[in-house]
Amino acid sequence: MTTTQSKPASPSPSFSVEDWVSGYRSQPEEYSYWVTDITGEIPVELEGTLFRNGPGLMDVFGHPVKHPFDGDGMVSSIAFRAGKAYYRNRYVRTEGYVAEQAAEKPLYRGVFGTQKPGGPLANAFDLKLKNIANTHIVYWGDKLLALWEAAEPHRLDPKTLSTIGLDYLDGLIQPGGAFTAHPKFDPGHHGGQPRLVGFSLKAGLSSTITLCELDPKGKLLGQHSHTVPGFAFLHDFALTPNYAIFFQNPVSFGPLPFLLGFKGAAECISFDSKQPTRILLIPRNGQDPMQVIETDPCFVFHHANAFEQDGQIVVDSICYDRFPTLEGASDYKTVDFDTVPAGELWRFTINLERQTAEVETLVSRCVEFPTLHPDLVGRAHRYLYLGAAHQPQGNAPLQALLKWDAETRHTSVWSAAPRGFMGEPVFVPRPQGQAEDDGWLIVLIYNAERRCSDVVILAAQDITAGPLAQLKLTHHVPYGLHGSFVPHYFGP
Repeated sequence: MTTTQSKPASPSPSFSVEDWVSGYRSQPEEYSYWVTDITGEIPVELEGTLFRNGPGLMDVFGHPVKHPFDGDGMVSSIAFRAGKAYYRNRYVRTEGYVAEQAAEKPLYRGVFGTQKPGGPLANAFDLKLKNIANTHIVYWGDKLLALWEAAEPHRLDPKTLSTIGLDYLDGLIQPGGAFTAHPKFDPGHHGGQPRLVGFSLKAGLSSTITLCELDPKGKLLGQHSHTVPGFAFLHDFALTPNYAIFFQNPVSFGPLPFLLGFKGAAECISFDSKQPTRILLIPRNGQDPMQVIETDPCFVFHHANAFEQDGQIVVDSICYDRFPTLEGASDYKTVDFDTVPAGELWRFTINLERQTAEVETLVSRCVEFPTLHPDLVGRAHRYLYLGAAHQPQGNAPLQALLKWDAETRHTSVWSAAPRGFMGEPVFVPRPQGQAEDDGWLIVLIYNAERRCSDVVILAAQDITAGPLAQLKLTHHVPYGLHGSFVPHYFGP
């Protein structure tokens, strides 16, 4: 692994496709062990547990998934205390995972294109989805919850990661209902009490968003619903003290190929570049009306942050110029990165009085998975941290960590290229730290040279200095999606 500053694009690629694909091997094993192969030193002040979630099985008994997002959820935990670390991983024992492991064959279709064996006849009109619990993992109200946005959360034991069962959030969710895979942690905008803010979505010819807020014990503080015309694909949202902000991407859903067994549901989404993206401003008080403001057509999976300032709302988001798809590839392993749009960091400045939104590109480099200091969710921030491509131009796997400074507009980069592949970074504040960037960035990286994964810890104030510690796991963890750090130690 090397440290690098931004530099002009090189004519040679920063990675090999073979290396990148090798990180998508299934990981059927479950481990529990102290990590002993460490380069550098784990900061002694770093105490707590990092939870990560993502697809762990890229095949079901030899039948490959078409897209990694269809893989069964595997949760990892890395517990830190006194300069030591303990690793554990377990599969979420969902109903579908247990049934397929017993049957030793696929029993379900995947949203992103994975089909049961037998062709269209075996898949036609089979609309039952497998709750794969593979997208996020959060700890709230003394519950560890594995999330997948199309179904109910699964509760896990935070120490052992064993599956306790479906969790309905004290009656907030009905059986068969759903809860977002992207809740937001309000650090205390309302009387200093932290809140978990989440939503559920019922999409169709019109789409209904139900917003809910939970107190630190997991009790419901309030919920309210809002309906918008048209189909809505909503993975994430942004939060300010007074608003929940959703971007309704200009997409439509043509279900016929899904119903007839030819495609997965997500493969039936079409992007219309002639239609605007609609910014939905939902007042958190549940009383004032929702505002809808049109902006440049784009597709957004993830928002970095939002804040209110001088009668305006500022939203920083990862934007694509169209809906990212496999672009005709037979599966994810054969995708041509040159044909897939790259995410960029855009800033939307929304004028509430004029009902307008100005758009600015902050980072044109390929980036994803933004994060920041958790105390600044909904507040003006100076620093954002993102996974990034090694090269300043073009689309490619994430191999670098990028720090963006809103005050100077400077970016600094640390890269794991050519054989390291980046996941989502997580910022952990230093206890009693005063500066916004006084803390650590923890990221799980696939090391293709070892064909194993590394847990890498960097000082957020100077990521170009390279890792403070590189924890070398004895196995690989397939590329994951989201995770969170809690200051509780859940190790042995």
